[in-house]
Amino acid sequence: YFPNHMYDTNYGLSESTGPGCVHLGIENIHKVGAIGRPGFNWEAMIVDEEGRPVPVGKVGELIVRGPGVMKGYYNNPEATRKVLKDGWLYTGDMARQDRDGFIYLVDRKKDIVIVGGENIFPVEIEEFLRRHDDIRDAAVIGMPDRRLGEVPVAIVEPKPGRMLTEEMVMEFCQALPRYKRPRRVFFDKVPRNPTGKIEKPKLREKYCARSVAQVV
Repeated sequence: YFPNHMYDTNYGLSESTGPGCVHLGIENIHKVGAIGRPGFNWEAMIVDEEGRPVPVGKVGELIVRGPGVMKGYYNNPEATRKVLKDGWLYTGDMARQDRDGFIYLVDRKKDIVIVGGENIFPVEIEEFLRRHDDIRDAAVIGMPDRRLGEVPVAIVEPKPGRMLTEEMVMEFCQALPRYKRPRRVFFDKVPRNPTGKIEKPKLREKYCARSVAQVV
């Protein structure tokens, strides 16, 4: 509808005012997949589990600091302490930064599947599955496993009128590294909230409850 309109990219979250924590800028559209660099008066870092900056290109948690960071969650000091440390807001988003300072989101920290000590980012598998001609949508969650701690399983939503089997999806996933291949495939509608995010807690409750009981 707007052939002459220029689109831009901004990153923000509910715990900060405005969307400008990280800003791409229309002059940087060649940075495919990037959300940008810290906006005016904002700082950003990618850190490890100990809060230490990680090397360029390595994945860690994105933390931001600036005038728009919240003072805290209302009547919830415990939750506030978890995300606010020394003025930095721990976003819960896993990301990496290139040599030019541009930031790329990878996945949500809480959604990481840890398979035998190896971190797997579900979004990578989900994007791969959506390339299949017969798959409309896909979600990947971690299922408890006695030996490995967790293993990835896929919830696949076929396109209307298309027929898929678990064997067909497993065969398609042979192109993935072995440790990233889903161990099980379930066929179901992928639930999303009004903002378009996959409602993974619902999927974990539905598909992992039995597995937890079996592991225990």
